[in-house]
Amino acid sequence: MTESALGQSGLSIRPFVLGGNVFGMTAGRDASFAVLDRFVELGGGMIDTADVYSAWVPGHKGGESESMIGAWLKESGARDRVLIATKVGMMPGGLKPDRIREAAQGSLDRLGTDVIDLYFAHKDDPDVPLDEVLGAFAELVDTGIVRAIGASNYSAERLAEALGVADEKGLPRFTAMQPELNLLDRDQYEGPLQKLCIDEGLGVITYFSLASGYLSGKYRSADDLGKSPRGARVKPYLDGNGPAVLAVMDRIAAETGATLSQIALAWVAAQPGVTAPIASATTVEQLDELLGSLDLELSEEHQAALSAA
Repeated sequence: MTESALGQSGLSIRPFVLGGNVFGMTAGRDASFAVLDRFVELGGGMIDTADVYSAWVPGHKGGESESMIGAWLKESGARDRVLIATKVGMMPGGLKPDRIREAAQGSLDRLGTDVIDLYFAHKDDPDVPLDEVLGAFAELVDTGIVRAIGASNYSAERLAEALGVADEKGLPRFTAMQPELNLLDRDQYEGPLQKLCIDEGLGVITYFSLASGYLSGKYRSADDLGKSPRGARVKPYLDGNGPAVLAVMDRIAAETGATLSQIALAWVAAQPGVTAPIASATTVEQLDELLGSLDLELSEEHQAALSAA
């Protein structure tokens, strides 16, 4: 896989980022290690996780994904072959400076590493002044335990304000953005945020690129919702544009031989400003399928038909 610059972060990434949310949740140790081993074997570069993964699961407290990745890094010795992106801001304390400092150390300990390659503010915290948030990130960058910082789930207005504060006060800039983007959820990124990221040179890696699995074609009717714990999350797509989008994807799959997941990822990757989509896998077979999207180049007609649907 070829690399490209992730905005002005100083990092270069491949055009696919492996989502770590499933590690320690729906993927146990053996499955997680197998997927991670295969990802490195095939030249994959960045793994995305967060301190909150998977605090919503009964009996979990957050950090399970980071701990699983850390155990794998220790056993595999592959730290120098991957980039690690993690996040802070969803747990109690939000983006208060002390919380950022504490969370960063917790992530480093769980990951078993001395540096976080890309550290995201997981969501905006309007209760904390932006200069205090960026000041806390600046300390981490200055001490060398964070290489670059990014923002996730920020509006265009707040991201622009944060960039302005950074420039005015000489603080580190957010150099990467992580928005939700897929064929069925486009409002967060398309429009002002997309234009801002392009104009300001931010790298963009997108989450929910497969719409919680709906765009894999796994959920065709209400009867399919019980196939996965994520079934309830995709139910709204059944009543919206989901069936129409799947119909177009089915046609393109027949014409190209690609799977629906590959088509969905290829569409995201082709959107202006996007550096790479994020997608997760719980088996090696799933990962191999997802990485097949890198060999798929959608025609202009295919892209237009998908966007229209």
